[in-house]
Amino acid sequence: MWERIRVILRKEFIQALRDPRMRVLLFLPPVIQSIVFGFAVNLDVDHARIAWMDMDRTPVSRDLRTRFEGSGRFEVVALPSTEEEVQSLLDRGQAQAVVRVLPDFERDIRRGRPTGVQVLIDGTNSNTASLVSSYAGQIVAAFSADVLAGRQNVRILARSPGAAVNASVVQVDARSRVWFNPDLLSRNYFVPGVIANIIMMVTLMLTALAIVREKEIGTMEQLMVTPVRPVELMLGKTLPFAVVGLVDVVLITVVALVIFHIPLHGSFLFLLACAVLFLMTTLGAGLLLSTISQTQQQAMMASFFFSTPAFMLSGFAFPIRNMPVAVQYLTYLNPLRYFIEIVRGIFLKGVGFSVLWPQMACLAVYGVAVLGLSVVRFHKRLD
Repeated sequence: MWERIRVILRKEFIQALRDPRMRVLLFLPPVIQSIVFGFAVNLDVDHARIAWMDMDRTPVSRDLRTRFEGSGRFEVVALPSTEEEVQSLLDRGQAQAVVRVLPDFERDIRRGRPTGVQVLIDGTNSNTASLVSSYAGQIVAAFSADVLAGRQNVRILARSPGAAVNASVVQVDARSRVWFNPDLLSRNYFVPGVIANIIMMVTLMLTALAIVREKEIGTMEQLMVTPVRPVELMLGKTLPFAVVGLVDVVLITVVALVIFHIPLHGSFLFLLACAVLFLMTTLGAGLLLSTISQTQQQAMMASFFFSTPAFMLSGFAFPIRNMPVAVQYLTYLNPLRYFIEIVRGIFLKGVGFSVLWPQMACLAVYGVAVLGLSVVRFHKRLD
């Protein structure tokens, strides 16, 4: 038995690696995808373009503008004086926000009266708008706190389209400390998730295509009349791509550590062990897709049909808690969800089996179920 499996494994490795272009396609795209995700998929807002509409033109209003410019997050790109100019700047996307200081700003402060700073934000990109609103609110709140620390007892009301901040009632100094991702870099969140997505796409598609290719070129019938048993054929067809998936995990981890300097607080060997559990699911799904496909084009389309919903419901880019309740329950059927939680937990939190065992148990259950169903169906198709 093991001799026959070894022969099939040798045949599959030779067939997959003999073509130089195939060798490149197996290992280069995962590296490129991880680099693209690391550099291009960035939700951080480190530099926002704003317009400054000063309707007071006093030293106090200029001091507030200096605080915006000195924060390092904002760049004043325009000084509109009319409502039409404000509308044009936001319509053309030349400014992401307009800060408008209302008339009598300094006089109201000196008299202890409520006054306002209006922040008009382009909400086309909700994530950017939320961050710009938060940054502007922090600056206005800090300005108000400095005024309150002096001799004035006033309110600086920061108005934005979504919320209002009243700094005068703040009596407690909140000091936040961020764990696991202190700099709040989005690449630290996204790049580890790339490992899960790439290992799914590569192993799922390669497994389905490898078996369907045998059907297309007519060699499946030749294999069926050999002493090779269905289980041996299945192992020989899937194990090479399991090795490819683990090699891709190593490559992407190296890219994450060397190029993006993402911390790996947990055990790399534990990461590989969890990847093996996840491979049971992807290899089983690829094997299952091969039994319902007659051509490589059908197998490729079927793999996309499987991987795209899995990606959308995995929590990779969209928080699961923000999805509708019915969809949240649906995500529990998605093995990719559990593996992404495992990868991020190992990379960013450094947790191990004592914390991640529920996710590992779910992967093991799904892996055994999918792989078992695939083996039964594959066996019947060969019979």
